[in-house]
Amino acid sequence: MMANKFTVYLCALGFIAMLGCGSPKDDELKRPIVTVDGSTLTFGDLKNAIPENLSYSDSIALADDFIGRWVRSKLMLRQAELNLSPAEKNVERLLDEYRTSLLVHLYQQKMLDQKHSPLVTSREIAQYYNEMQDNFNLQDNIIKGVFIKVPVNAPNQDQLRRWYRSLKQEDIINLEAYSFQYARKYEQFIETWVSFNRINALLPEPIRNQESFLRWTRNHEARDSLYNYYFSVHDYKLAGSTAPLNYVEDRIKAILLNKKRMEFIQRLGQDLYEEALRDKIVNFH
Repeated sequence: MMANKFTVYLCALGFIAMLGCGSPKDDELKRPIVTVDGSTLTFGDLKNAIPENLSYSDSIALADDFIGRWVRSKLMLRQAELNLSPAEKNVERLLDEYRTSLLVHLYQQKMLDQKHSPLVTSREIAQYYNEMQDNFNLQDNIIKGVFIKVPVNAPNQDQLRRWYRSLKQEDIINLEAYSFQYARKYEQFIETWVSFNRINALLPEPIRNQESFLRWTRNHEARDSLYNYYFSVHDYKLAGSTAPLNYVEDRIKAILLNKKRMEFIQRLGQDLYEEALRDKIVNFH
């Protein structure tokens, strides 16, 4: 029967007390906490399972949880041993398959780290994009522009209204300097595509008909009791259209890196196979 909660708690307290005495001795580490059907959990086992430098309360909670999980695991194993047939308990083949899979994976990862160069060129990205454009339709509206949120009493907002609409380098510099000093939120994405939803969520009242807004509006201002909001759209693309290359570039790079990784692993396996045939490691009868 599983130890009751009070007993587990006392064991956890004993564990904390043992740690408080400095480095515990070997005989202290060997002291049993709980035994289930011949398997014993010791203070040493518990010490190895609990990170150091935790607070008193955190150590108690983790020790309590670990002891409870250990007991439940041993009880479940005991029931499995009692209720499964010898054939069902014969897991040697599964263990061998798991060991084989794990070792092969570790070897492949080691070869990838040592010999595989994870390089994807801009040319490869552009070629993949051009060949697979149908796979890159936008799920959301995307935009380029500027968003600023400033207190209603911030100074010089007449100038701010001119700067945030402009693409002149001088005005952009002035806008950034102003925003650094007064803005509570400043998003400048003139050269980068971002989801309209992300900016829309920053407004005091989200824009509901996004497509109509993007087709007919370039500058939008809103206000609540504390802040003024300035939002300028310099470019947009609607959901359903083809995503711009630079919006999906990271995604394509990840696809190509994974493809190259798989090709390297396949080539590694083929090279090993051919080498084994030459060296008579593999012999067909």
